[in-house]
Amino acid sequence: MHSQPFTPETIAALATAYPLAPRHLQHRIADHPLLQLDALAALARRLRPESIEFNAATDLPLGIRNDETPYTGLDVHQTIAQIESAGSWVLLKTIDQDPAYAQLMRDVLATIEPVVEPRTGKMMRLEGFIFISSPGAVTPLHFDPDYNILFQARGSKTMTFFPAGDTEMIPDPFFEQYFNGGPRNLSWREEWADRGQPIRVTPGEAIYVPILGPHWVKVDDEVSISLSLTWRSEWSFHHADACRFNSRLRKLGLSPSSPRGYPGGNRLKSYAQRALVRAERMLGRGTE
Repeated sequence: MHSQPFTPETIAALATAYPLAPRHLQHRIADHPLLQLDALAALARRLRPESIEFNAATDLPLGIRNDETPYTGLDVHQTIAQIESAGSWVLLKTIDQDPAYAQLMRDVLATIEPVVEPRTGKMMRLEGFIFISSPGAVTPLHFDPDYNILFQARGSKTMTFFPAGDTEMIPDPFFEQYFNGGPRNLSWREEWADRGQPIRVTPGEAIYVPILGPHWVKVDDEVSISLSLTWRSEWSFHHADACRFNSRLRKLGLSPSSPRGYPGGNRLKSYAQRALVRAERMLGRGTE
């Protein structure tokens, strides 16, 4: 890896967008040995089974539900070996459980701390993910609960973004069910297409992906390898707990106000949710 994964110009470009807007970036880690297909096949053998997802990924509707996603009949190792023709998508999750990948993640994210921490505070819960995708693979419309930079290492893809505050695309009850363990794939309406902002990346390019913003992804006509490095903030944890608290209120027949978007705070609802969880745990222990 180069001594610095980003140029000063790229750091400056991230600073103009973070944390609310997507931004096309440049990087210097596309040729890193850990991001080559043979290294990733070996990583898949080392990861815990729960850290791997794979399924069919071509010709999927943008609004497909998580439980409707088809499988190809191949196991993950066969899928990686046949990725050019498998019509599949492999996700290696929390790759930071592997020491070499954890070091790569820390080295890269440390370079953007001067941009991130003055705005959203300490970078928390750092995690790494790798996507290995067949030509034409589609990742349906969804959102992420964390801040994310996606680094393209092989092939090319287009990520299409929609505004994070669009409550028609993500109504409050959807956030509430997600943060209580529900799926994150969203429904799709064709009339939403014009709202999208497409950003295409090739090897050596990256995208900053804003937290909570709906997006979908389409791989071009060759195999794609992407590294996704993510982090959370105190604000993001308060937002998630406010959504969980609103879910409680909704079950009581109330219509709670939406959690506040950044930089607005959600501490009151968040602390109420955390207090209720602690009380429930104490009551649960007391009746055992």
